[in-house]
Amino acid sequence: MKRSRRRATARRGLPHQWASLPKKVPHPFTFPDIDNNLSERVLRTIAIGRKNWLFAGSDAGAKRAAVIYSLIGSCKLFRIDPFAYLRDVLDRVSTHPASRIADLTPSGWAATSPGA
Repeated sequence: MKRSRRRATARRGLPHQWASLPKKVPHPFTFPDIDNNLSERVLRTIAIGRKNWLFAGSDAGAKRAAVIYSLIGSCKLFRIDPFAYLRDVLDRVSTHPASRIADLTPSGWAATSPGA
């Protein structure tokens, strides 16, 4: 489909969507938070990381980096300070019972740690 034809198709669909716009924008001079800044910030970290991941050194190094990135991302998801989490888990991992290993995941750590 040519670009001009896609534009024409989009313009024809606009009047049908115009009726639902006042539901999202109650006053013409106020604009609600209709943006994608959060998703763009998240994608920016992936794009920057992609450059860094080229220099992991080896496949094993890249896998280790992926584990660390995943742990840090999970900490951010649960609103945990990644440094405090990693420091505590690395201190406890050698003496922690294997039957309670779920306590060392970010979600388990947030539920059981008083400082989280």
